[in-house]
Amino acid sequence: MLRTPGFQSAFPPAAMTAARSPYFTPKDDPLTLLTLAELRTLEARAAAALPPHTLMARAGAAAAQCVIDALEHDPDSRALPVWLAAGPGNNGGDALVMAERLHRAGIPVRVCMPVEVKPDDARWALDAARAAGVSIDDKPPASFDGVGWLVDGMFGIGLTRPLEGVFAEIAARMTRRARASGRVLALDVPSGLNSDTGAPVNGGEAVRATDTITFIGAKPGHFTSLGRDLTGRLFVSTLEVDASAAPSIVLNAPALFGACMPPRDNATHKGTFGSLAVVGGDTGMCGAPVLAARMALYGGAGKVHVAFLGEGFPPYDPPHPELMLHHVDDLALDRMDALAIGCGMGPSERAKTVLTDALKLDVPKLLDADALNLIAKDDALASAVAARGAQGDPCILTPHPLEAARLLQTDAKAVQADRIAAARQLAARYAAIAVLKGSGTVIASPDGRVAVNPTGNAGLATGGTGDVLGGLIGALLAQKLPAYEAALAGVWLHGLAAQTLSDGGIGPAGLTAGELAPVVRSLINRRFYAEHARN
Repeated sequence: MLRTPGFQSAFPPAAMTAARSPYFTPKDDPLTLLTLAELRTLEARAAAALPPHTLMARAGAAAAQCVIDALEHDPDSRALPVWLAAGPGNNGGDALVMAERLHRAGIPVRVCMPVEVKPDDARWALDAARAAGVSIDDKPPASFDGVGWLVDGMFGIGLTRPLEGVFAEIAARMTRRARASGRVLALDVPSGLNSDTGAPVNGGEAVRATDTITFIGAKPGHFTSLGRDLTGRLFVSTLEVDASAAPSIVLNAPALFGACMPPRDNATHKGTFGSLAVVGGDTGMCGAPVLAARMALYGGAGKVHVAFLGEGFPPYDPPHPELMLHHVDDLALDRMDALAIGCGMGPSERAKTVLTDALKLDVPKLLDADALNLIAKDDALASAVAARGAQGDPCILTPHPLEAARLLQTDAKAVQADRIAAARQLAARYAAIAVLKGSGTVIASPDGRVAVNPTGNAGLATGGTGDVLGGLIGALLAQKLPAYEAALAGVWLHGLAAQTLSDGGIGPAGLTAGELAPVVRSLINRRFYAEHARN
């Protein structure tokens, strides 16, 4: 997970605690992301097979170990009490077990339980905490001065209404603390966050944590929409529950696409890695397709053409004379290995004709920007896209939320309220690979596969970054990656390039789209071709 800006977590790296820790930090692994329904099934199955209270005892113990590990590496908070907010349900029970474990370890704790817990497991935890001598109040303190870690154990998964009253007040105060000085740990999910969608429940208040420890498995909401910012750094404790059944949603990672990257043998040549045509650039809008084409060069395509719709385009690209620039009428698109269509294309009848003709070609295609807007307004174009997918040749659609809303005939607010559902609807309606861009980009296939991307940051919130993503995915299509894997790889590399630049001080503020391409090239070579390069 991305870190909260300005906050250095006190938790040690996973490698420092792996030998004894009941939790781990997700790395570059295709984690299963468990929906609420899947979690409820797993919980019920585990509870039936285990002695009473086992899952809650394990969750509380793992969370306590998290804070113990943090205190070992955070001398400024070692002597300060840990303050825990316990809600009325099982999330509150987890917090009470955690408090009891910390108390027995000699760490001062204070629990605030505005409403007494109700479920049987949580009542068991409350009795144990009281028996151990844990101090429990029903009101939060006037100030958190003199308190170290704050623990959000108010509400976990399954919350159906916005936070209210004292719980909303505590959530707002925790958020202010997280922004100011850090040390806010959420149990399972930040209270008020929908674990399936990553959006606050019904638009209400939600805790902004700097760190979250989640139980059994990670959730989609940790990685998309506002969930990325609210979750902070994520730890996973499986509670020794097997969640290895085929998932409906996974976290995007190189293991999902790395095997599809083409080999770079010495005997290969430029034709081996395909020809891509970037189609767009109406008069006065030449920059977008050039940005996309430059990225395609750095993304490994053998040959890259730009097919402009308008007039006044340059005769060549001075920084990259390797690019071949043409008027669209002068380039045989049917001889290309892949097409990336839409950047700077405009809404003209000419653009519509070019798109209509391109959709008839038996060539892998990515559709972005103005191409998506044309499809949204024209039923014949939409039907042509769906027909390609029905024939086993799905297009890749790369909308931002507003473009997705147009394609789905809804509004951006509805798309953002459930980004995974929106991506699935796009994939089903257009028989296409849907890449719903944004925080936690969602990649959905019409065959039901869904991935949420963990890379990227605010540096991508600038003009042109969508164009370079289109160029990168187009380059991967030209290199013969299947459409779904090309989308996964492009999104993952694009986001990681932004993070890499930001780590070096080039972003997130002021990062430009053109700076991504050289970093993507380095990432591709280091991640997938380093061993070959040494031979």
